[in-house]
Amino acid sequence: MWKENKIMAQLEIKRASVRRPQGRRRKSCPFSGPNAPKIDYKDVKLLQRFTTERGKIVPSRISAVSAKKQRELTTAIKRARHLALMPYVVS
Repeated sequence: MWKENKIMAQLEIKRASVRRPQGRRRKSCPFSGPNAPKIDYKDVKLLQRFTTERGKIVPSRISAVSAKKQRELTTAIKRARHLALMPYVVS
């Protein structure tokens, strides 16, 4: 009986420490909304915001882009790279 109470107390402590911090809210997609910019392969300045210094595409969990817009963004970046508007790798 005593061991069960001790285990339950440990579980409650773990649950309390796992909770999300208060005040943190989910970021919204920068491409959704009325004044959002259009994703275009010719807009290199916009596309560079979503690539790292090394030239990698930033994942959507970091950039907060929705899945649909992330696919469009990836396609636009790859097109810009193919047409030599953006580098594949920055050395």
